[in-house]
Amino acid sequence: MPSPRAAFWLDPSLRSDQTGKTSMTRVLRILTTIPLALMLYALLLFLGLISLVWNFVAMLLYPVVPEAPARKLGRLTIAFAYRMFWGLASVTGMMRIDASCLDPMRSEPGVIFVANHPTMLDALLLVARLPRSACIMKADLLRNIFLGAGARLARYISNESARTMVRLAVADLRNGGQLVIFPEGTRTVTPPLNPFGHGVTLIAKLAQAPVQTVFIETDSPYLSKGWPLWRVPPLPIVFTLRLGQRFAPMQDSHVLQSELEQYFRQNMEQRATDASPECQTPRAHTLS
Repeated sequence: MPSPRAAFWLDPSLRSDQTGKTSMTRVLRILTTIPLALMLYALLLFLGLISLVWNFVAMLLYPVVPEAPARKLGRLTIAFAYRMFWGLASVTGMMRIDASCLDPMRSEPGVIFVANHPTMLDALLLVARLPRSACIMKADLLRNIFLGAGARLARYISNESARTMVRLAVADLRNGGQLVIFPEGTRTVTPPLNPFGHGVTLIAKLAQAPVQTVFIETDSPYLSKGWPLWRVPPLPIVFTLRLGQRFAPMQDSHVLQSELEQYFRQNMEQRATDASPECQTPRAHTLS
């Protein structure tokens, strides 16, 4: 008597049934994923629309509103818009976010917040909770139709000129602002961490500002380096922010940069080793 495995290959009807079940399973997966995909796209469309509207308003305000009130208005508005986005993402079940660890520090002046950079959404997570903060941005983003005018009104800082970037960041911190910076310079390419740049610790030294480390953890590759916007990930996406050690500025900024990178790397590698099994929350399949 042939084994079940041999019978599968000997009997064409068995193979046909199995193929049919596989096809049906795939169709059902796609049908259950499409509504979630549409909801995620609608959420991103909402973010794009509010960004576009605010950038049009900011473009009109920039020439006429004095710098100090413009900075405050710009940062508060961006933080509020991003909090709306995260709120909708949570209510619709697309994402689960825990960034409450930042709330006690939302009004603390002169702090540099340094975080790892796994996805394109990281800045939105931090800025939503830190309405006093400025971001250091790529120069191209300051010319972006969705971000540029609002970022200029909020006096976000371009990285186009290293000297100007450091000068503006130091002045902002001394003026009671906060700074959000990703020392990897771009989204993580070589997990767990890209090499750190030197700018953040030089700014800390010149401004005599403490460096508060923040770890961004996510269970999803969505909008990581190389992940296209249109490709829907397993849902919901989980983001958790946790605070790490706070570093005092050092006279030797190179030493601080080395310590900071080593601290991040060791912490993230240890966290990866100790990670618990994936949550059992039902998740949709990836729709490519």
